[in-house]
Parts: sequence; C-alpha cells; structure tokens
Amino acid sequence: MIESIPNPILGAHRLTARKKIAWQSDIRYLVALLPVLDACFIGMSLALAYYLRFKNPWWPYYGNFSAPFYSQLVFGLIPIWVGIFALYRLYQQEYLFGGTKEYTGIINAVTLGLMSVVLYSFLFRDINVDISRGWLLTAWGLAISILTLHRFTFRRVVYGLRQQGLFRKRVVIVGANEEGEAIWQQFKTATRAGMDVIGFVDDTLPLNSLFGKLPILGRTSNLKEMVRRYDLEELIVAPTALSREALLDMYRTFGTNGGATVRLSPGTFELYTTGVRVTDAGNVPLITLNKLRITGIDAFLKRALEFAVAIPGSILAAPVLLLIAIAVKLDSPGPAIYRRRVIGVGGEEFDAFKFRTMRVDADEYLERHPELKKEFEETGKIKDDPRITRLGHFLRKTSLDELPQLINVIRGEMSIVGPRMITPAEMEKFGKWQHNRLTVKPGLTGLWQVSGRSDLSYTDRVRLDMYYIRNYTIWKDIRILFSTFGAVLRGDGAY
Repeated sequence: MIESIPNPILGAHRLTARKKIAWQSDIRYLVALLPVLDACFIGMSLALAYYLRFKNPWWPYYGNFSAPFYSQLVFGLIPIWVGIFALYRLYQQEYLFGGTKEYTGIINAVTLGLMSVVLYSFLFRDINVDISRGWLLTAWGLAISILTLHRFTFRRVVYGLRQQGLFRKRVVIVGANEEGEAIWQQFKTATRAGMDVIGFVDDTLPLNSLFGKLPILGRTSNLKEMVRRYDLEELIVAPTALSREALLDMYRTFGTNGGATVRLSPGTFELYTTGVRVTDAGNVPLITLNKLRITGIDAFLKRALEFAVAIPGSILAAPVLLLIAIAVKLDSPGPAIYRRRVIGVGGEEFDAFKFRTMRVDADEYLERHPELKKEFEETGKIKDDPRITRLGHFLRKTSLDELPQLINVIRGEMSIVGPRMITPAEMEKFGKWQHNRLTVKPGLTGLWQVSGRSDLSYTDRVRLDMYYIRNYTIWKDIRILFSTFGAVLRGDGAY
C-alpha cells in the first residue's frame, strides 16, 4: 500500500475518473478537428490553384480545360488526400504538437497526393481535357504552404492552451537522481510539452520527503497502484536511477497493458540534449550523438536569417561604423577595434570584433586592483568599471560597441541569435554542460540579452544558454531578435 503523503498539492492531483475522462475526450475532440480542417485547406489550395492557373490574365492557358471536370477532380481528391495524411500518421497524437516530423509528413503526404493525380491522368486520361502541369505545380506549392501554416497555427493554439493548464498530461518521474531532476527542470521550463510532473518514484529516498520541490510518491513496486490512484498517463523513467531488473519488471507490468505509457529518458540526459541519430549495425540499434545541435532544415533557416539581417545591416550601418571608429580614436589612444578571443562551435577559437570601450592597459589595471579582478572572475563583469572610456559608457549602454560582430556573423563564426560568447577561461563555469555549449555558435544577441544582460548572475546566464540550446527553434530566434530592440532601448543591465 502506498503511504499517504500529507501534502496539499497531492490532493489536487487525485482527480476523479470523471475529470480524467473529460480531459481525454477534450484532447480527442481537438485532434478529431484536424481531418476536417485539413479537408477545408486542401480544397482551398486546389481551388486557389485553379483560379491562379485558369482565371489569371497574366498566365494565359491555351489547352483544353473544363470547370466541371476540375470541380469533380478537386472534390474527389480531398478524401484521398486526407486518407494519405492518415497514412503518414498526421492524426496520431504522439506525432503532433512537437518537433518537425509533422511538417515533414505534410510535405511527403502532399507530394504523394500530387503523384496520385499524375497517376490518374495516365490511367484515365480524357483526350478532350488536359490536366495542366502548371495547375499541378501550383497546387503542390500552395497545399504545402497553406497546410503547413494551418498546422503551425493549430500547434500554437495548443501551446497557448497548455500554458493555461489545458491538454496537459499528468506524469511522474521514476528515478530521483540527477538525471531525473534534469528531466523535471526541462519539463518545467518547456511548458508547451504539456507535461505536469506531480512527483518522483524512487526506491531509495524516504517516502513523504521532497526531492527538489516535488514529493517522493512511492516505490517502483507500487507503480500500478499509483497509476490508478493519481490517474497517471505516462511514466517518465530515468534509467540511471534504476537497476536492470527494476526496468524489466516495469516493462512486464506496463509493456502491454498497465494503464500508463512508459517512456525512457536516454540515460545520460546531459549528452542527449544536443540531439541524436539512431542507426542500425548488425540488428543492434546504436545511438550517435550530434556534434552540432542545429542541423538540417533548422541550420538552413538559421543561416538564412543570419544573412538576411547581417548583410543588409552591415551595409546600412557602414556610415555609423565609420563615425564610431573615428570617435573611438579621438576619445582615447589605441585601436578602434578590439579583438576578443572567444570560443566558437566545436571549441574553435576566433576573434570577436568590438569597438574598443576600455583603455588599452585594461588588463594591467585589473592586475593592480585585486578587488576588481575578483569581481570580474566571479561575475564576468564589473558594474562600475573604471577602465571604461568616456565614449565606451555610451557605446555599451546602446550596444553599438557590438556592431562590428556583424562581420563575424557573415563569416560564419557567430549567429545573430545564440548563447553568450565566452572566453576559454569561462568554459569551466559551464561544468557538465561544456560539451552542449560547444554545439552552437555564440550569438550577437540571445536570451541573456533580453532577460537582464549583465544584471544576471553567472549561474543564470549558464541556465539561459542551456535553455536556448535545448529548446531552439527558428521562431524563438525571431522572437528574441524583436525583443532585443526593446532591451537595447531600455538599456537594462548594460554596463
């Protein structure tokens, strides 16, 4: 029997079966809307392609086409395409509301749907009616664009509802160790995942005790009863906290029918946050860790954003850069550009360009003042730094000193958005996350820039960097980029 835990939080999690069924029904109805919405947008795409191809005076058509034929073709294709979407698992919850598989499935499903039209034109061709190749290509492009936008919008609605407490899964983490806590922290920050972790299950820590801020609910031997008592939907297992026999027992209980889905963390959570590839060798599944966190289409979109911002920005800012360089030279002796040696992706070092904002003997000055050196080593910044020049205060306050880093972005050494750039000496402050930090390029701006900048403790800066790396999306980059303008105008934490 599981011991009762005198914690008011747990009472809220002992929901009745009626509430649980209502929640499940809601999410089923929500997913059930997708085929209806897809059918509407498929029809819209095909119809819009028809008007663009045959009713567009700038794109004349000289073949034979029949409006009734295309109407019948469109209405016949809608259920076929919806069926193809189902074959690509675009209506299964585990493939929705996260990751890029959903969007990849849309592209593949639309392409297969287009091939079905081509096949139809070969098998049942009417010599009096042509199926326009222009219409086919236009329909393909529109369908991919419109359906992807529709799914993207639908996903954002779900994320918003999850942040309001709806459509979330009640789960426990099996294994109260460092990996289990890391999983909980990730779920706590990534609210769009929809995971409500109500506690831990562990065979070593005392019942009624707290691990982090969550209670130890029970033992692995009582999991089946706990699933019923707390209406659990998933068990998130940290394998490093359990014995092999305990894992096998859990599979025997829940592998076929135990009332909850068992999901295993990959083990060394700190490594796997960079992403993995699963390959097969001699029927043995092998996991390869990614050397880069951002790959494939994500890397392409990120680089496209960098060029779209850095190249026009450099051209437009050229007169300003020249004026600032002259002002720096006139304000104090020394070069206009300061080269800071920092670490890039893969541990490669490079020179990050900045306008010089300090006196040329800044390092020697720091050695002569141990109290300032200690503050710098602890925080990476000195709040009232006497080494900063008169013009340097203004440049830092407005972040104009970082404009030369646009050249680093164009050269591929930095990103527009990314973690803070750090020196080799700072790497030790990242502890077990050092390898994660080396999988992405440092950014001209980032979460640290819009979350307090230099007012943050070093621990908070590391935490924000790791959050960005684990939860990267191109949309997050765009939001951070727009938020940066407000942070710069306010000047918060800039010194």
